[in-house]
Amino acid sequence: MKAQAVGITGTDNRTFTSSAAAAGPYDPPIAVITLTGDGLTIDDVESVARGRRAVELSGEARQRMAVARAAAERMAGGGERVYGLTTGLGALREIDQRAADTERYSAVTIQAHTTGHGPLVAGEVVRAAMLHRANALARGRSMVRPEVAEAYVKALNDGFEPPVHAVGSVGQSDLPAMAEIARGLLEQGLCLEPGEALAMLNANSLSVGQAALAIGGLRRLLSAYDGVAALSLEGFAANLSMLHPEIPDARPYRGLAKSVSRIRAALEGSSLWEPGAARSLQDPLSFRCIPQVHGALRDALSFAAGQIEIELNASGDNPMVVPAEDRVVSVGNFDITPVAAALDLLRLSFAHVLTASGERVQKLLAEAFSGLPTGLRADDSPDDVLDILGVGAAALSGEARLLAMPVSLEVPTSTIAGGIEDHVTMAPLAARRLDEMLRLGSRLCAVEAQVAAQAVDLRRPPRLGEGTALVHRGIRRRVAFVGPGEAPSNDLDDLAEWLLAGAA
Repeated sequence: MKAQAVGITGTDNRTFTSSAAAAGPYDPPIAVITLTGDGLTIDDVESVARGRRAVELSGEARQRMAVARAAAERMAGGGERVYGLTTGLGALREIDQRAADTERYSAVTIQAHTTGHGPLVAGEVVRAAMLHRANALARGRSMVRPEVAEAYVKALNDGFEPPVHAVGSVGQSDLPAMAEIARGLLEQGLCLEPGEALAMLNANSLSVGQAALAIGGLRRLLSAYDGVAALSLEGFAANLSMLHPEIPDARPYRGLAKSVSRIRAALEGSSLWEPGAARSLQDPLSFRCIPQVHGALRDALSFAAGQIEIELNASGDNPMVVPAEDRVVSVGNFDITPVAAALDLLRLSFAHVLTASGERVQKLLAEAFSGLPTGLRADDSPDDVLDILGVGAAALSGEARLLAMPVSLEVPTSTIAGGIEDHVTMAPLAARRLDEMLRLGSRLCAVEAQVAAQAVDLRRPPRLGEGTALVHRGIRRRVAFVGPGEAPSNDLDDLAEWLLAGAA
């Protein structure tokens, strides 16, 4: 694997080397991101949420929001009923609230929706959610003044991250989480006009923000998995015909083509390419189908990232301002089924990668398959050495498969808001489970890396590939070879973080 292949390459073609990645999962540029309501990418979300890149609101966005606000006020001033501006919310939508004390009503509405449960989400997820909401408001489709979007921008630039609970949304707007963020902004001095409390609540920003961060991490982990899987091929003395360059031509999936290319690059110069180097005509499928399995995840990642980047630049507001018609209409744009379904597909595809990884660990540890001593022992002692790692690998892949189960079809109840909110997506759960799988996956990748490196050291091939040699050295800087009479170190945190940063 050449230098570029072992780095982290974002969608904007920036490459981050493994040394930079070791300090953190993202090394952002210095330039300020200008929010326009369009063009926000997953890389941008990572740079703001993880790298604390500064944000500003464009002048055009301010103007659009002012125009939209004026249209909503004219409609309300003409005596028309506007959901959330002149009426109550949800089951109280028929109640007129024009006579309400605006400041008190806004504060009570927001506080009433702070119904979150469970642990707090990470600060980077809160920042991603605030960034998404500010960019969505910048489109000028909600009923807010520019000052509301500016409050999110100021919070991001000041490093203010209100506490937000992980559980409580069913994915038809992340109401509890957005209410906790809104409450924090009110405490920072934000004052609201009629209808603006609804706009601060009515968004799926927690789901979208967490999904964007998880997808960014999964891109890097998959890059690392290419290198680790290639090292497993070295340790297994596998048959490299499974990487024939004609494979993608026969089966033209983009993800398959990229996976074949990357793994071939990792093995460039390996003695495994020499005639007679392979131990078997056909290896177990967890080895032979690496490009196909990784390719399927690549294709799912591409699709899911596309859905997320549409949502990053979309307005999910209800009601929606139509400035050209000078009116406000009730819509269902808060329904986030496109994202929830894509995240279900992504977790299912990721589970196949992790299942195959777990199986490669088992096969490398078993003498009957690898041809190496059981447990990859360095001598004939009865010590377990690495054999027990197979149990942990099975646990990690098993939990990952359970997290992969689809959640977007779940309907917890059809009686929310007096029975009118009878369809949900469970998008927050879909995003949270992807993040949990990512953490499990980095640990399993570390286990495979440790086992593959031990197998290579015992097999002593004449020559590793350019990329697999780099991967092997990186592993050995973090985990030592287990020699005769030694027990393995089970502290894989550093190795897992290195892999999660895409450094392999």
